[in-house]
Amino acid sequence: MPIALLALALGGFGIGLTEFVIMGLLPEVAADFGVTEAQAGHLISGYALAVAVGAIALTVAMTRMNRKRALMALMVLFIAGNLLSALAPTYSAMMTGRIVAALCHGAFFGIGAVVAAGLVPAHRKAAAISLMFAGLTTANVLGVPLGTFLGQAAGWRSTFWAITVIGVLALIGIALAIPSASRRESAGHVLGEFAIFRSGQVWASMAITILGYGGMFGAFSYIAFTLTGVSGFSAGTVPWLLVLFGVGLFAGNILGGRFADRSLGMTLLVLLIGLVVILAVFALVAESRVATVIVLPLMGAFGFATVPGLQMRIMDHAEAAPTLASGANIAAFNIGNAFGAWIGGLTIAAGLGYTSPLWAGAAVTVVGLAVLIAAGLSRGGELRRTTPAGQDPAPLASADAR
Repeated sequence: MPIALLALALGGFGIGLTEFVIMGLLPEVAADFGVTEAQAGHLISGYALAVAVGAIALTVAMTRMNRKRALMALMVLFIAGNLLSALAPTYSAMMTGRIVAALCHGAFFGIGAVVAAGLVPAHRKAAAISLMFAGLTTANVLGVPLGTFLGQAAGWRSTFWAITVIGVLALIGIALAIPSASRRESAGHVLGEFAIFRSGQVWASMAITILGYGGMFGAFSYIAFTLTGVSGFSAGTVPWLLVLFGVGLFAGNILGGRFADRSLGMTLLVLLIGLVVILAVFALVAESRVATVIVLPLMGAFGFATVPGLQMRIMDHAEAAPTLASGANIAAFNIGNAFGAWIGGLTIAAGLGYTSPLWAGAAVTVVGLAVLIAAGLSRGGELRRTTPAGQDPAPLASADAR
């Protein structure tokens, strides 16, 4: 495994920690700044919105840059945002720090995915992408609990100081390990990159991401209510159950990348079908604690196993500008997060109970599955063609990532 992938994974770990650790520190942050819990919660939603904006805007702005330099610049932005958060004297300054850090999120994973794919042979691209995203899943499994513990023991600012140090280490790793030959995308006009959005397959890829991943995240957004209100677990048990969910994320991410390298279309098809089944089964057995403990990590595994394949799919169908496409798909993930949570919230507000987000997630994923099948069977779709093992299904994307 190229050491450069470890540098990318470390950057992904820091970014994932920044995104999620605030959830466990909201009470301390709210008390320190004298704001309500709802206002403190805006530090989460503000971050998510900035991710969606930065995923497109910064990716486009950096499409002419050498990719190594672009990743280093994004890490500098990440460090600055978390340093501002650690030093923030006011709530407004804290929000500014969150937004600054979030702007690099989408572009880092978008550009990083293309760089990761270019570091390995053609038949291991999805696996390389999954290793980069392993940093994000590790942040969920280990980083968030440890970051929350540190923040509660030494003050919430200590967590952001720790994240800042992680950012510095990632910057050093990228500077030393990423090949300098990771060149810019093309010599054409930047607006010409948007020609990839004329492709129906590119739009289909983003729709599959929004619906397929959004279905899982919508169910996950209200999982604490399901675990306590339906399964009967105590609130103190929920963090440990989320660690179990995170273990599923980590395993699914790695395995999903390996299988996507063998057969991209079929892997996504099987995973989305499996996710629909898991969400429906979870809704049916949620009253059983034993069944919940079994199904919860499976939900994480099937949900996140789609990520490397979804990222590879859009790069496969956007040969002229894989970096922009990759960044756009990161934005699609975040739109899916918001969409899934919105749908799940509607079902709860309608009085359908705390298992309703699971049913809603299954329904949304079914729609994503339908889009995948339709797009895969259409002209140019991966379900209508076979790629011999070891042959690159997207040669231009590979060459472009050198």
